[in-house]
Amino acid sequence: METTSRAIVEKYGERLYFFILKKVKDKDISNDIFQNTILKIHMHLGQVKKPEKIKSWIFQIARNETMDHFRERSLLSEEHITNLSNTQSSSNKFCCFDRFIEELPENYRVCIEKVYLEGMKQQEAAIHLDISLANLKARVRRAKSILKQRFKECCKYSLGERGNLVGEPDCSYCAD
Repeated sequence: METTSRAIVEKYGERLYFFILKKVKDKDISNDIFQNTILKIHMHLGQVKKPEKIKSWIFQIARNETMDHFRERSLLSEEHITNLSNTQSSSNKFCCFDRFIEELPENYRVCIEKVYLEGMKQQEAAIHLDISLANLKARVRRAKSILKQRFKECCKYSLGERGNLVGEPDCSYCAD
C-alpha cells in the first residue's frame, strides 16, 4: 500500500469525512475537523511504523480531532463522549442526515452503514454482507445518489463541481 498523504486521502477521505460528520452533525465543523485531520496525517505520516495499521491510525486521529473540537467549544459532555466512543450512535441531527439514512431501502442502508459509518473497507463489507464487491459498490453508489437527491429536495443543498453537497440547509422538515 502506498503511504503518501495523497494516497490516504484518495483511499479513505470520503469514509473519514462521513465518520466525522456522523459525530458532530455539522457540515462546516466536519470540514474543519477533516482538514485538521488530513494536516496531522500529513505532518506525522513518517512516524507510522506499520503501514498495515494506517486505517486505524487515521481514524484515531479523526476521533482525537473531534474530541479536541468539543473540548475547545466546552461542549464535551457525557453525551458527546458516548457518541465518540460509539460509532453507530445517533442523537442530534445534521439536518435530516440520520432520517435519510434510516429511510434508505435496507439493502442500501446496510451498505452505507458498513462502509461509511463503521469504516469497513468495501471488500470487507461485501464479505460481511455476503454479496459481491461489484454489488456492494453499485448499492453504495445508488444509496449516495438517493441521499444526494433527498438533501437537494428537502434541505435545498446544491451539488458542487465534484458532486459534493454545498450550500446552507433551508430544510422544510427541520423548519417545522
